[in-house]
Amino acid sequence: MQSLVPAHGGKLVNLLVTPERAQELKAASLNFPSWDLTPRQLCDLELLLNGGFSPLQGFMTSEEYKAVLQSMRLPSGLLWPIPIVLDVSEELASQLAPGKPLALRDPEGVCLAVLHVQDIWRPEKREEAQRVYGTDSQEHPGVAALFHHTHPVYVGGPVEGLQLPTHYDFVALRHTPSQLRSEFARLGWKRIVAFQTRNPMHRAHVELTIQAAKETGASVLIHPVVGMTKPGDVDHYTRVRCYQALLPHYPPGMATLSLLPLAMRMAGPREALWHAIIRKNYGCSHFIVGRDHAGPGADSQGVPFYDPYAAQELVKKHEEELGIRLVPFKNMVFVEELASYVEEDKVPPKSTVRSLSGTQLRQLLNQGKPIPSWFTYPEVEAELRRTYPPRAKQGFTVFFTGLSGSGKSTLARVLQVKLLEIGGRSVTLLDGDLVRKHLSSELGFSKNDRDINIRRIGFVASEITKAGGIALCAPIAPYDSVRKEIRREISRHGGFVLVYVSTPLEVCEARDRKGLYAKARAGLIPEFTGISDPYEPPDDAELVLNTADMSPEEAVHEILLYLEREGFISA
Repeated sequence: MQSLVPAHGGKLVNLLVTPERAQELKAASLNFPSWDLTPRQLCDLELLLNGGFSPLQGFMTSEEYKAVLQSMRLPSGLLWPIPIVLDVSEELASQLAPGKPLALRDPEGVCLAVLHVQDIWRPEKREEAQRVYGTDSQEHPGVAALFHHTHPVYVGGPVEGLQLPTHYDFVALRHTPSQLRSEFARLGWKRIVAFQTRNPMHRAHVELTIQAAKETGASVLIHPVVGMTKPGDVDHYTRVRCYQALLPHYPPGMATLSLLPLAMRMAGPREALWHAIIRKNYGCSHFIVGRDHAGPGADSQGVPFYDPYAAQELVKKHEEELGIRLVPFKNMVFVEELASYVEEDKVPPKSTVRSLSGTQLRQLLNQGKPIPSWFTYPEVEAELRRTYPPRAKQGFTVFFTGLSGSGKSTLARVLQVKLLEIGGRSVTLLDGDLVRKHLSSELGFSKNDRDINIRRIGFVASEITKAGGIALCAPIAPYDSVRKEIRREISRHGGFVLVYVSTPLEVCEARDRKGLYAKARAGLIPEFTGISDPYEPPDDAELVLNTADMSPEEAVHEILLYLEREGFISA
């Protein structure tokens, strides 16, 4: 078997061309077909160009793609477990041909690279899902992204890089593999253990990495992912401030911090192997692999997508070939009698063990309660509280859904008045009819147009929530998938409360002031929800209210009690 680094003469791939060649390509690219890179593709391109994805010379061809799916190896025999592909639209694919160049641009139109097209093909995504993720369940975030956010055509070929993507955040912490290797040499570090993370670090993580450093005789590279991670993760700005805050708690000269612009796939064992190869390219000799490393957790039935030790086993199997050593993640727990962290399997009998789950941490932050000093450092807690204030100071959205005439708009208006009475935050009402008039006047009532309308409402609500205000949304929102999409987006910035106004169709129809139901039954209004178009009742509503059985005041009182109980408003 071939070793990764010797296969390239000990040198990293560098796909950035000379300034003269870059100027030539930049001028010529004005006449090339052009593609605006997605966030994932921007991450992939950056690591292709800077050598983080050595030995890859560009986006994979179909031959390379198939070899990676089937054997986790490139056609040359070198290990590579994750397909790195450029997915494009049918429209662009029709303009391309082998031997032709394609300009790859960032969202502002800057040409970052030119792809010399060798191959164009349509993948079998279900096979890709099974091979890479071990499942085609769309509960897996990587599979869901593959099926719903990946374009239908793949384009492969070598890449010439004009420049790396531009970053304006934490510039001093963004190193290429060559720069990081040079920094290790400057520090005199020969053995480096890398710690991968997409979450804030706390005292247990520091103890874990210090132990790993002592056991391996290595220094510590904290190497967090700041590209794309699992939906719902803490944003990288907050995380990096947390990492900076805890760095002084390491022994002097033991640890350093650098950021990795990686788009994670959450592919479990295959991804762990991929992470090890990347860290080898960045100059590391050891790599900490956790239980269920890069896994998305469990499905809706509580069944984990991956065996907790599968990732460690796969990396261990290939560590000789790769030339980077596995360091198994050791779960650390706080032992009260010792006032220190201990490996879970070395806890003395009858000891009092303390632990705090991620869910419990979020609850403490939401409630404004102190986080135990044994769990995290005061500096880290302060950074988390800056991003996650108590719920009573967060913005939130109350999203009403239900049939036309169910009472959504009335409840939203009454709730707006009651919240304004309480005061303390701005309250914005996004009623379905008003949004149709001011934001979506050009849209019809097809499923696609309805989804666009709801996404617009969700976007505005997320901005209001992010700014600490209260958004009250009252559209029909008949489709479950787009409601869940809106929930995910808004929940990143604050609270989200779904209120299903479950008033029966016959009651809604009897209330019909505008005669819409009568027109729909007469066939004069096509695609009318509840008559000629379906309404999908939610299965995840925080509150279900039937206004046939209660007055608007009673219904809004139920909502206020819920908001108070959950800490969004004070009594």
